[in-house]
Amino acid sequence: MARLTETGRQAGSTGPSVMPHRLRGLSGKLLWLTMAFVMLAEVLIFVPSVASMRLRWLEDRLNTAAAAGVVIDGLQPAELPRDVQDDTLMATGTKAIVLRKDGTSRLLAVDGMPPQVDAKYDLSDVPALQSIGDALYTLLLGGDRVLRVYGPVGESDMIIELVMEENSLRQAMLAYARNVFAVSLMISLITASLIYIAINRMMIRPMRRLTRSMQSFAEYPEDPARILAPAPGDDEIALAGRHLAMMQEQLQKTLKQQRNLADLGLAVSKINHDMRNILASAQLMSDRLVDVDDPMVKGFAPKLVRTIDRAVGYTNEVLAFGQASEAEPRRRRFRLADVCQEVRDILAIDPDSGIDFVDMVAGDIEVEADSEQLFRVIHNICRNAVQALANHGIDDPGALRRISLSAQRIGSVVAITIDDTGPGLPAKARENLFTPFRGSARSGGIGLGLAIARELVLAHGGTIALVEKPGPGTLFRIEIPDRPVALDDWRARA
Repeated sequence: MARLTETGRQAGSTGPSVMPHRLRGLSGKLLWLTMAFVMLAEVLIFVPSVASMRLRWLEDRLNTAAAAGVVIDGLQPAELPRDVQDDTLMATGTKAIVLRKDGTSRLLAVDGMPPQVDAKYDLSDVPALQSIGDALYTLLLGGDRVLRVYGPVGESDMIIELVMEENSLRQAMLAYARNVFAVSLMISLITASLIYIAINRMMIRPMRRLTRSMQSFAEYPEDPARILAPAPGDDEIALAGRHLAMMQEQLQKTLKQQRNLADLGLAVSKINHDMRNILASAQLMSDRLVDVDDPMVKGFAPKLVRTIDRAVGYTNEVLAFGQASEAEPRRRRFRLADVCQEVRDILAIDPDSGIDFVDMVAGDIEVEADSEQLFRVIHNICRNAVQALANHGIDDPGALRRISLSAQRIGSVVAITIDDTGPGLPAKARENLFTPFRGSARSGGIGLGLAIARELVLAHGGTIALVEKPGPGTLFRIEIPDRPVALDDWRARA
């Protein structure tokens, strides 16, 4: 039953197929095609060669008769005895021999002169196409005709003429065709076998190795041992093997990242319920703090409430990132300075840390975006800058440790710049800047901050990029465009 199931699975259109037999695979097809092409080439060569063979056969008979005719002509002008005529006709394979000389014709030998001649051929001047046509007609349709063949005797002015049956010529041509076919078949077999061996060694065997590697890798792509070990060489198959190995390695890394994302989503989903209960209790306690008359408490209580609300939202957002994508931004127009001030409050940089946070955003700049998502973008980048500056330049009292936040509106686009004087990003972090789990610049980081920031900015139709700067540090530029206004809506408001 197991064997039957496996056979049915392999016979289906969607299941993986087994490696074909060599004679039924590409090498076998190449073998048969090579034989067919060689035979076709032999046919193309055979047509003019059989025409040449026909002319040579007729010329041989004509030369033999001419030699006999010259000897007979040197004798006295008397009729040859019957037995001599028969021997001459048998030696030349003809019915009659006629010698033309000095404008006269002499019948040298004859045996039952036929009543009519079906075709005549002048061997002194035979066009190539006519010779091929006559040969094919004789080979395919001839055999029953009586031919009259004539031509000059050497360099003299004598002309020898033969009357003969076509059947002997056709039999000689058929024997020649059989020999040519046998030789052609042998040549095609030898040629095809040599090509088969060479192509099988140079192409089919490496391709089968690639195919087996792909099949093995598809069964269990997580196994590093199933990655193809590229063969040395500079040909196309060796290059394809190297690209396949690179693709398999990249696919394994991608699968590992996807597994990390799945694990992250599972972990967040497990802690999400308990985290909600803890934060709900914290929310209740923070709500009570609002009723306290202490001015200091009333100053930080709303910030505490917003921070707890964000903590609840972050757990859901990280889970959403691991499973699907961010929610669509709920865009509205607001003052960018308010969000930047809130980022500064949440960061709560210790004055004794030596890190300066310079907020240069003008109060009249407004941006049309999702305020919560834009807060996350700016907060993620500023938090990375604070972490980079935390251990940078501590031993140097004169080191500049500053985070600068600025913005400007150009038309319908608001450009936000976040600049720090830290150590900058290492090369590995630059190469995988917005890639989850690979773009972290610090030890222990997971590299999700910039990946989430990029997704949020792209959802607004904007861009985020790392800008090269002459001095040390890192400079990010975020561009958020306003929403396009439909012409009908603008006319209605106007």
